[in-house]
Amino acid sequence: MNSTVPHTHGKVSAADVNAARLRRARLQEQIRRSKLERRLVTPEGAAIHLKLATASERAGAFMIDVAIQWAIVIATALGLSFAMMAMDSGSANVAWAVWLVFYFFVRNFYYIFFELGAKAATPGKRALGIRVTSRSGGRLTANSVLARNFIREIEVGLPFQFLMMGGDRVSGWMALLGLVWSGIFLLFPIFNKDKMRVGDLIAGTWVIRSPKTKLMGDISSSAATTTQDRFAFTPQQADAYGIHELHVLEDVLRQSTQDVKAQVALRIRAKIGWRAQPGETDIAFLEAYYAALRRRLEQRMIFGDRKTDKFDTR
Repeated sequence: MNSTVPHTHGKVSAADVNAARLRRARLQEQIRRSKLERRLVTPEGAAIHLKLATASERAGAFMIDVAIQWAIVIATALGLSFAMMAMDSGSANVAWAVWLVFYFFVRNFYYIFFELGAKAATPGKRALGIRVTSRSGGRLTANSVLARNFIREIEVGLPFQFLMMGGDRVSGWMALLGLVWSGIFLLFPIFNKDKMRVGDLIAGTWVIRSPKTKLMGDISSSAATTTQDRFAFTPQQADAYGIHELHVLEDVLRQSTQDVKAQVALRIRAKIGWRAQPGETDIAFLEAYYAALRRRLEQRMIFGDRKTDKFDTR
């Protein structure tokens, strides 16, 4: 029987070699990206994919924040030194004590202040497009922020203190052992797949890449206008969620299963106090609420009011 498939007699063409090389390159790139991607299920029941920040990105953000801290400390110290020239000794001592308290707060509460904010990121993290988030998919709590930042004193503060230690040979050995012990904490993000500090492990947090928050393309045009006219959401119901939830809802509408859509619809109805109408389907409800939520967010953004997520109550 004659075959219609041409024989190459063991020869491999250049096109086949190039195609194989491209396949290997794509596979290697997918493997590299998958090492930093994590699947997270939100409280709304939707699965989203996050990309973890690399160790170099975290180190770069930390160096920027340290530079900002030292700039604040040095600038205030220089200003205080000039002011103390015009003070008597008693006033100068009080001013110096006040500055030491200020230095303590800058050193210990700089990170806490910014990470408790709506963006959950210090200026260094924002500069590199990363932020802190909860590994459980819920809201980043104050307890988590406090835990991950107070551990930083062990991870970063102690190594420098051990380096500054002096004295006899015994104290030198103690300093070396202490430096090695602290170095384990300092280098911990390099040796775990989630790039977590010990503080992240204790607090239940990740540091993820956070692209600029903006509204995605409107998909509500795919729903029939007559279907959306059946739903009339109040401004309070539309204000229940923010930009983050809009993106999650869009992912649900685009690529989730019917079971996930049903679970998300149930959660949204419960949160906004919506009673299902006769003949109302989950997909029709979700598409109508998506359109209402998007219109409400766009109206608020016109006046400079950006609602980041459902926890943003500003």
